[in-house]
Order: sequence, then C-alpha cells, then structure tokens
Amino acid sequence: MSEINLENKPWYKRIPHAVTMLFGIIILVSILTYILPAGTYERILVDGRKAVVPDSYKVIPSTPIGLLDMFKAMPLGFKSASEIIFIVFAGAIMFGFMEKSKAVENSVGTLVKTLGFENKNLIIVIMTFIYGLLGVAVGYENNIAMVPIAAVLSLALGGDLILAAGISVGAMTIGFGLSPINPYTVGTGHKIAELPMFSGALLRSVLCFVGLSIMAYYNVRYFKKITKHPEKSLGKGLDISNMSLSKPIKDYRVSGKNWMVISIFIIGLLVILYGVFNLKWYLNELSAVFLMIGLVCGIVSRMDATTMSETVLKAVSVAAPGAFMVGFATSIKVLMEMGNIGDTISYNLSVMLQGLPLYASAISMSVSQTVINFFIPSGSGQALATLPVMLPLGESLGLTRQITILAFQIGDGLSNLINPTLGGLIAMLSMCRVPIDRWIRFIFPVLITLLFIAFLALIIAVATNYS
Repeated sequence: MSEINLENKPWYKRIPHAVTMLFGIIILVSILTYILPAGTYERILVDGRKAVVPDSYKVIPSTPIGLLDMFKAMPLGFKSASEIIFIVFAGAIMFGFMEKSKAVENSVGTLVKTLGFENKNLIIVIMTFIYGLLGVAVGYENNIAMVPIAAVLSLALGGDLILAAGISVGAMTIGFGLSPINPYTVGTGHKIAELPMFSGALLRSVLCFVGLSIMAYYNVRYFKKITKHPEKSLGKGLDISNMSLSKPIKDYRVSGKNWMVISIFIIGLLVILYGVFNLKWYLNELSAVFLMIGLVCGIVSRMDATTMSETVLKAVSVAAPGAFMVGFATSIKVLMEMGNIGDTISYNLSVMLQGLPLYASAISMSVSQTVINFFIPSGSGQALATLPVMLPLGESLGLTRQITILAFQIGDGLSNLINPTLGGLIAMLSMCRVPIDRWIRFIFPVLITLLFIAFLALIIAVATNYS
C-alpha cells in the first residue's frame, strides 16, 4: 500500500530534503569530473576582477575528484562561505535582541491593528512590493536583516512562514534578479559590452514590475488557500517560536522603549546603505553593524549580562541549520574549481547555441545561463565568466548586445529563486526558518510563469532589435 501511495504522490511532494538534495548535487559534480574534460579559458583583469578571453578555451589535464577530495570540499566550502555564514548568525543575533525587547512584535501588531484585518490582502501586496523595491535598489544579502520582520507580519495576519518567505525572499530575489539597475549583473554586463550603464531600462523595468505583480498575486492566492484550508499549508511543523504574536491585536501598542529600539535599527540600516554605496562595504561590515545594533538594543532594553548572553546563544541555535546549509551548498562551487569543469560546461553550452534560429537562440542563451547559474551562482562572477564568450556569439547569431545581456539577466536572476547553490538564498530562507525543499514546492509555479513572460519579453526584444 505504501508503494502505491508513493507512486501516486505528485512530483513536488517527492522533492528530497535539502541536505539530501545538495549531497546529491555534490556526488553528481564529482562524477562529472570523470566524464567531462577539464578545461579553462584565459583570463584578464577587468577593474580588478578576472574576465575570460573569448576563443581562448583549451582542454587541460583532467583533475577528477576522488572520494577524499569530495568530502574535503565540504570544510573548504565552509571556509569559502565564512562571510555569508557569519552574517546569518549576526542577523539572527540582531533580530534575537529586537525580538526579546518586543519591539518587532509590538510594531507589527500595531501596524496590523492600524490598517485593519479587513485589509490583510492589501498589506500582503504592499509588503511584497516594498521587499521587491529593496531588492531592486539596495541589493540581495544586504537585506537579510529584513526577512524576520516578514515572518512576524505573516504570522500576525494568519499566514505561515512559507508566505513570509514569499513576501520577503521571493520578492527580493525577483526584484534583485530583474532590477534594471542591478550593478552585479546588468552593470557588469554593460561594462563588458561597452554599452551605456543601465541602458535599456524601460523594458527591464516593465519586466521587473510584472514579475513583482505576479509574486504579489501568488502570495495573496496562497494566503487565501491556507486561510480556507489550513491543512494545505506548506509551513506545517515549522518552528514559529518567538515569531508569532502573543496577545490579541487590539492590545498592541508601541512603547517609548520600543521606539528607541526601532530607531536604532533604522539608523543602523541607514549606516549600512551609506557604507554599501559610498564605502564599498560588504558582508563583514554588515555583520559588524548587525552585531552593534543588537548590542545597543540590548542595552537600551536594559537587559542584564546573563539575559544578553542567553539571547545570543538562543539566536545562534535557531540560525545554525541555515548557516550549515550555506557552507554545505558552497562545497559545490569548490568542487567545480577542483575539477576544472566550470569553463567546460560554459564552452559546450555556447557551442550548442550555434546554428539555432534567431528567436530560439535568444531563449536558448537564457536557458544556458540558467544551467550555468547552478554552477556559478555569483551574478557578477557568471557575467565575467560567460559574457565575453556570449556577446560575440550573440552578434554572430544576429542578436544585439543588449539582448544577450537581457538573456543573461533573465537566466541568472530567475533561476536564483530555486538555486540550492546560492548562499544568499539559503541564508535568507534560514532567517524565516523555511527549508529549501518546501520553498521549491511553493515557488516553482511562480518560476514557470515568470520564465514564460520573460521569454516573451525576449521575443519582443528580438522583434524590435532591442538596443
């Protein structure tokens, strides 16, 4: 009987656990090092970063991954991802202090009381667009501290942690991935292609707005479904401790001490924005500011040393599974480098594009970038590794440089919604305690819809000679 039930399960219920999924990819990459030839492109420095030289691919002696090296890649992955791992802990510690002070709970409860329960769907739509705007204008990992707020808000409205991830992680991933001013993908691509920075913004802006609208619609649709049928919630069994509201909405108000904590948090975010855009701050600086915000919040809330210590350790224990997944996923990147097959995959995908019809070549180029993104999850890294090859190839196929960059942006940006090797995605999901296997079940229909619309935009770009 159990075998029959297993066979009748839909595909999305057969998605393995996140650890199993990543370990399977690790084994697959290790096997590929025995099947694919090792190869490399020559690289030159472009603004201090290495970019490939077109037509310089060459086969080198194979470096297959043995059993010891496969497991050795795991600690090396944690070492490589140490900055992302620590920002998960730092963000969790900061939120732990804010949660302990009741500032987040009281603020969200007061917000819902002010706007009214009858406007729950509108709140979800507005918050989806706000988080999407953060992805468009601020960045990706820079927004990690904002994710737990969506979790508290979702639970306050009667939703679950999956909805919280849709409002925050989904919207920020789409906003960042399709942003017309994304400095890592569009900016790097335009620099390589020698195009005006962030040119062609109108089509990208429309595509980004449509993408966020679809995400908002899907969030509301999911919320209505689980409100009517709670048993259909994908968030059943997830840990919601210290995230759900502890009293009726009508009893919430923001105290003076809460306002001080909120003010410290906002000032900290403004400092981060200034540092990111003016001082080239990245993860380590953000982690430092998160820790400082947490400490000051604890002091303002008049916590004693024991309470503060217990708050830190409790926050770390909650964030530990997500931090582990970040390092585990980065092992795949390490294996690709050890096996020297990343450039081989890029080269062979570019060869497969030759000879395709014009419209099919644009869509296939985007699909190939999707495949490459699972092996090179860094947006700017993927741009530097592939665009010097794809741009001249696109011109030989009759595609403008702007179309090639758009195809790259779509392939890279949208696949990030389900990319288990993307440390930022895993880190953000961990902040709202959502495992990636459940996230994929939730977001996959959105991804398919977005890809269909994005490919339609590519067809329009080819038809209008988008430049």
